[in-house]
Amino acid sequence: MIEAHNLTKRYGDKTAVAGISFTIEPGTVTGFLGPNGAGKSTTMRMIMGLDRPTAGRVTVNGKPYAQHRSPLSEVGALLDAKAAHPGRSARSHLRTMAATHGISPKRVDEVIEMTGLAGVAGKRVGGFSLGMGQRLGIASAMLGDPRTLILDEPVNGLDPEGVKWVRNLVRYLASEGRTVFLSSHLMSEMAQTADLLLVIGKGRIITSGPVQDVIDGVAGTTVRVRSPRAADLADMLQRAGASVSSAEAGVLDLRGITAEQVGETAAANGIVLHELSPQRASLEEAYMTLTQDAVEYRSENSVALEAETR
Repeated sequence: MIEAHNLTKRYGDKTAVAGISFTIEPGTVTGFLGPNGAGKSTTMRMIMGLDRPTAGRVTVNGKPYAQHRSPLSEVGALLDAKAAHPGRSARSHLRTMAATHGISPKRVDEVIEMTGLAGVAGKRVGGFSLGMGQRLGIASAMLGDPRTLILDEPVNGLDPEGVKWVRNLVRYLASEGRTVFLSSHLMSEMAQTADLLLVIGKGRIITSGPVQDVIDGVAGTTVRVRSPRAADLADMLQRAGASVSSAEAGVLDLRGITAEQVGETAAANGIVLHELSPQRASLEEAYMTLTQDAVEYRSENSVALEAETR
């Protein structure tokens, strides 16, 4: 479990993290989302004791990271895939970590096999691709068989097979009752992987909760109906309190009403339906809406394109 209380970090007159509080529960995968510069990496570094909070506190499994006797068995982290010495082999890097933390060489072999590094374990890290570096970073995080995993952009540089592997790995670890906290800019992947979301912008928490609740809380659910008597149905549904719009003849987009209610109204009035389907927004659409005022770095081309499409 990770618990933060009024966690704050300032660098001079810049506030990177502004008094945030949250709890990351065991047995779940919690996705950490936010634009570049939102405070994600700073928050993760404070959890790991790499940055000292200006105010507030954060604990992992009941203690600040630095107070754990065997930190690698409590928390495994991937914050920088390039942390390994480029002149060492992957196996040498992991064995050195294991030796300094009282971890058996057998465990080194296990994580090498687990992360798909067996074929390159004897090669120098400096020659690794970005994806292989990510796998080594995950192997390092898993070395102590930790109760809590903190992964910053773990799928960065991985091919589709590698992305699927990370997804399955973190889901499996959560099913074992471990705490998994990870960030990613791949919204489609986060939607498939995370149980819960924590969204941050300009150092403050924008929203949190189950993935679908976050999406529905921003965009809600639209019901699409196609019918030869769409106009008649629209009048009935508007009287029932629904908001009705239509992009083409015979098609209605409805808000404020469920698909079940639409179907029952149509059936009671003998109206034939050719389509009745809930239309849910994607996580990417919800994320863009949530963070539109929290984007610190935006290109002029992006602003112009947005203006043209409004």
